[in-house]
Amino acid sequence: MQWDQFLFKEDLLNGVEDCLTINVYTPGLKSEKPYPVLVLIHGGAFMFGSAVENGVDYLMENRKLIVVKMNYRVGALGFLSTGDDQITGNFGLKDQLLALEWTKANVGAFNGNPEKITVLGFSAGAASVHLQMMNKRFEKLATSAVSMSGAALSYWVIDANPAKKAIAVAKYLDCPTERSSSIKKCLKSKDAADIVRIAREFQKNNIGYNPALVFGPVIESKTAENTFLTEKPEVIIKNGKSAEVPWLASFTKEDGGYNAAEYMQKDSNGVEIIEQLNERWNELAPINLYLTNVVEEKELEEFSNSIRQKYMGDEKFSAENYFKFQKLYTDVIFGDGVKKSWAFHKEYTKSPVYGYMYDNPPPVGVGNLLSNRSDINFGTVHGDDYYLIFKCPECDNESFPENQKTMSSNFVKMIEEFCLTGSLQFGTCKFVENSSKTKGLLAMHITNDSCQSVNVDKLP
Repeated sequence: MQWDQFLFKEDLLNGVEDCLTINVYTPGLKSEKPYPVLVLIHGGAFMFGSAVENGVDYLMENRKLIVVKMNYRVGALGFLSTGDDQITGNFGLKDQLLALEWTKANVGAFNGNPEKITVLGFSAGAASVHLQMMNKRFEKLATSAVSMSGAALSYWVIDANPAKKAIAVAKYLDCPTERSSSIKKCLKSKDAADIVRIAREFQKNNIGYNPALVFGPVIESKTAENTFLTEKPEVIIKNGKSAEVPWLASFTKEDGGYNAAEYMQKDSNGVEIIEQLNERWNELAPINLYLTNVVEEKELEEFSNSIRQKYMGDEKFSAENYFKFQKLYTDVIFGDGVKKSWAFHKEYTKSPVYGYMYDNPPPVGVGNLLSNRSDINFGTVHGDDYYLIFKCPECDNESFPENQKTMSSNFVKMIEEFCLTGSLQFGTCKFVENSSKTKGLLAMHITNDSCQSVNVDKLP
């Protein structure tokens, strides 16, 4: 059950509570050797999405992999937390862990190889994969990991103020707020739909589906039972407590178009709503860029203004300056967190770290969908690489331009080989293994007609 951004109507409630299912796709139950396994953790800002929205058509064509897809609790049902041992939070992440443990124990029955399991996630699923790596137990569940457009060190991932939100939820639902135990008791008596719908109260008076992430992962109390995460990911990585598995993390050149494109919708007067930010920047930026997770309240205005100055200078928010605004969102929401995560793993872990930026705009992408416009090419936006591997419901591979078909084939082969052999190559280009022993930090820059490893600082 979720508050679904992609329903495109007033009431975004979708789904049912009874959702914790696992789907297994296998080329066959008998073969000379068991198949390597690819486990998917879907995205959706920890608020929406499901396994069914991610088609396995392209991955199953070559009959080389078993694909496992899971659902997990999202929104308030998956991530509401009182910040103590009453409502601990991270329930969706614990669902994911249970699904990984089930896969390890049972995939052999589907002719899968439990010693060759790769876990892949996109967006919030990518951050989820990285968060699963924050515990050594992940080494026993998977042999490699892939995070596409998301990482645990991004601003939006860890909610720094979960108790404040829990109290607000309680007030909205007429529950007592003086003790966490009272909040828990009252919320358990409420209808699940009412709890999920509460997300709209946090998005009220905002622009579009913002903040996209209302409830998300938290740092749990160390006194709570069955904890998932009790320290910040930065601390875990620095102290050598994260899992040692090969990890590929990536983002797209205009990843932030997913968030920014909504601002290019036009209001009733035909004016792009991005212009509202000229008056509301200091009100909305801390919320929509998740700055409240990393900056003290007294510093929010100064920090928000510094970001605006860095990307916009003295220019106003407008349709003409949209791509500067989109670059702001790309860096702050996606690129910076992935780059920081690459650097942390390179310095503090022993396993190889791989990275790429995908830079190949499709004819039509998610930016067009969210802006409700066809007159703009938003670039290579969030998911434009992912949906070449996992088919989206609206996508039709038959109508892909030839270069998109080639890209799709190269991405699928890349994932297949990573699952099968642990080696990583896109087309003819081999990825550089970044580690504490290598100089510099290199990532693959993948474009329409080339792929080459470059210093991260040289990525466009």
